[in-house]
Amino acid sequence: MTPTLVRQRLPRAGAAPRVDQWARARDWAEIQERMLVPLYEAVYRRLDVGTGTRLLGLDCGSGLALLMAASRGAAVTGVDAAAPERVALARERLLPEAWGTRARAEARVVDGTPENAARAPGDGLYTLVTAFEPIGCLAGDSEGLGELLASATPLAERGTPVVLAGWGPPERCTTSGVLRVATKLADPLRSAGSWRPALRDDLEEVAQRAGLKPDGSGRVACPFGYANMDNAVRGLLSTGLFDAAIRATDQVQVEKELTEALHPHRRADGTVWMPNVFRYLIARTP
Repeated sequence: MTPTLVRQRLPRAGAAPRVDQWARARDWAEIQERMLVPLYEAVYRRLDVGTGTRLLGLDCGSGLALLMAASRGAAVTGVDAAAPERVALARERLLPEAWGTRARAEARVVDGTPENAARAPGDGLYTLVTAFEPIGCLAGDSEGLGELLASATPLAERGTPVVLAGWGPPERCTTSGVLRVATKLADPLRSAGSWRPALRDDLEEVAQRAGLKPDGSGRVACPFGYANMDNAVRGLLSTGLFDAAIRATDQVQVEKELTEALHPHRRADGTVWMPNVFRYLIARTP
């Protein structure tokens, strides 16, 4: 879940990781992204998303949250400037033929910034904005998010709900301990992307920087469950959280350390299970 599940918004020093980005995008879409489905469902239920909703999804990635909203009748637009491979998968998911003969709401995916996602005159402004990539597991992972939200505000109606997501407290997020492997291996880089525990007011601080007014919050259990160890390693690597560690060492070393960190969470039947809690904040545009 986006780099989760958070794609690092800060520039990374050094050469790009030696990875197949298309394979990573597929692993994200097929393995990891579904871990946040309970979060999407809880938000859509609380805000009664459906016919008449005009949703703008920021950093939409491969589009599962968009697809779920569209299936409820919402008109959805996704925008993402950082993950072209995931965006291509989102477009595939939202193609008309992917829906068969079912009626479907308006759906589109836009490359670039929120300004590129403005609705046509006469189509109405957005009535819901989401930023579902959780913050709070990397130092600096909220950098740029306030500006992104502020640029989306003019595209939405006054009082529109804006949803932010974050990791819950470390003691309720089993995966937090596994993510520390990335920090340990990437230490030689002394990068900004080091692990740090989620803080109570992370989401409120971002909302305040964007000029939004908090208007409610909630917590949702989002366990990370994998069919086997290989599935777990591929899923977690697809988040991008381990890319700095790969640059500092190599992929073989990272996979070895990650497998060891996951071992305590492997069940007798070979599955891997890690309970987690995520938090969301609903804020309102001025």
